[in-house]
Amino acid sequence: MSVETTGSDVRRAASSSRQEGPGGLLDSVKKAAFVIGSGILFLAAFGNSLTWHLQRFWGASGDFWQNLWTKLYVAFEGHDAALFFLGTMLLPFLTFWLSNALLLLADITGKPSFITRYRIQVDKNNPVDPVKLRQAMKTVVFNKIFISGPMVVAVYYLMSWTGNPCGPELPTFHWALMELAAFALLEEVLFYYSHRLFHHPSLYKHYHKQHHEWTAPIGVVSIYAHPLEHVISNMLPVVIGPVLLGSHLSTTSLWYCLALVSTTISHCGYHLPFLPSPEFHDFHHLRFNQCFGVLGILDRLHSTDAKFRQSRQYERHVLLTSFTPLNESIPDTPNKGQ
Repeated sequence: MSVETTGSDVRRAASSSRQEGPGGLLDSVKKAAFVIGSGILFLAAFGNSLTWHLQRFWGASGDFWQNLWTKLYVAFEGHDAALFFLGTMLLPFLTFWLSNALLLLADITGKPSFITRYRIQVDKNNPVDPVKLRQAMKTVVFNKIFISGPMVVAVYYLMSWTGNPCGPELPTFHWALMELAAFALLEEVLFYYSHRLFHHPSLYKHYHKQHHEWTAPIGVVSIYAHPLEHVISNMLPVVIGPVLLGSHLSTTSLWYCLALVSTTISHCGYHLPFLPSPEFHDFHHLRFNQCFGVLGILDRLHSTDAKFRQSRQYERHVLLTSFTPLNESIPDTPNKGQ
């Protein structure tokens, strides 16, 4: 009798799981669409507002950004490669280190408190181990210069072979926003599957384990990885979109910068107000076998976020719109596993 009851319970649970699956996936798709859509609307509003203020400040007329690009294009006339590398190497490099500067200050000194009070894993990196940080920084700088640099050179020649990434005409703002949405979806697919590949036991211990030395990550370790992983899982999902769509340098440069800021936030270890939630990827570093993607669509499809959705971190995985840290408003349950 008990065996029959158990079997019945199992069948009911399986049936329930199947029924919830499509709804759960749809919910994840809706969330991803909301994130991408909100980002597009924000960029559109920000772009229009910034353009208006800059035009007023400089007394510019006509298409402000096109005029600005034309001046830059003329200044680099005949030196497209230098212009491309300026936009896809120097600008993202500065974006990465500037976005990490204040975070590193908080990681190293434990101050200012208006950042450190939002630490996700409250008992970790307070302050960060300086020896471990120096080791990570060496790898990060190596990857940026000797791995990312040559890949961007290859991207330039590939895009020049199929089109003109430094053309005199800028894409329309709306077309650029559509390209950014496509880039984000391509990144989700390529990053998810390449990331899961590096979690295979035969690859993990040789390559991906290095990145997971940081069970409580900080922003700068977002590109702390074995060179092979950096090429396949960090760089390829980001660079493939502009190559496939033959994007203009302006869109490509903006996408590289956004991708670096996004991965910095995902690894930063602080759930800061009015910034995207890093709980999803922080949970991945904590538990290793959950939350492999960026947007969460494929994790829901493959049920690789099941434990995350049962955790306190999932309850905190929201946009923080107040100044009360979420580990205070949604505290951990005492004496219970997550």
